[in-house]
Amino acid sequence: MKFRKHELPVGGRVLIMGILNVTPDSFSDAGKYFSCGSAVDHALKMIEDGADVIDVGGESTRPGAESVSIDEELGRVIPVIKELAKTGTPISIDSYKPDVAKKALAAGAAMINDINGLRSEGMAELAAKYDTPVCIMHMQGTPRDMQKNPAYAEVVKEIKHFLKKQAEYAIKKGVKKDRILIDPGIGFGKTTEHNIQIIKNIGEFKKLGYPVLIGPSRKSFIGNILNIPVEERLAGTIAASTICAINGADMLRVHDVKGVKQAVKLAERIIK
Repeated sequence: MKFRKHELPVGGRVLIMGILNVTPDSFSDAGKYFSCGSAVDHALKMIEDGADVIDVGGESTRPGAESVSIDEELGRVIPVIKELAKTGTPISIDSYKPDVAKKALAAGAAMINDINGLRSEGMAELAAKYDTPVCIMHMQGTPRDMQKNPAYAEVVKEIKHFLKKQAEYAIKKGVKKDRILIDPGIGFGKTTEHNIQIIKNIGEFKKLGYPVLIGPSRKSFIGNILNIPVEERLAGTIAASTICAINGADMLRVHDVKGVKQAVKLAERIIK
């Protein structure tokens, strides 16, 4: 897959997307990388540890999170993206706002990671104009209310239907099929059992014909199963990420790049 000036072997080895939260209130590393300097340093460390893509976000999407203004979000992410664009590693902008994504792409970002699944007016057209990869994610509700009472008749079937519909919509708007990734949205309007069913059935999403990106990293379902706080979820994240890779995930979005990369590399070597 082409990421503007870069190419990555999507569909070959499992790719690793490093999470860079430039926010004061993210669920797992609140404020830790809020300054431009600390954010860039952390991204460089993730690249050194083997990240294939760095996903930069300027608004927390944790359960209950409030939205921030476009200007505030831009002020957080644009200086970081401009610096990281010099590294040669593809940079993704984690935003559902077309105005933010547009300026991020102009600053050097090479991918759009949209938690709102291209439902914001103009986002699909923007991806088509820039001919950039876009990840379409499923979310029930909004970050503010998504975990209040998530419910599905058939969780895998419903998410699959949404992703199929939105991918077809993107193509109609001019996005090339080989620029589309899909993400079933672990933790975004899902219970622990919903998340388990999604991970078990990654193969069902693969049947849609698009690479699957999935982000189990440090999520609450790990804490619920193991009864541990977010800061103790590394082992659970590595286990869940490895299972996702074995079940067919093409890209893993994680905080702990080094540990996940090593585990997945070992699993791939044993399986193949």
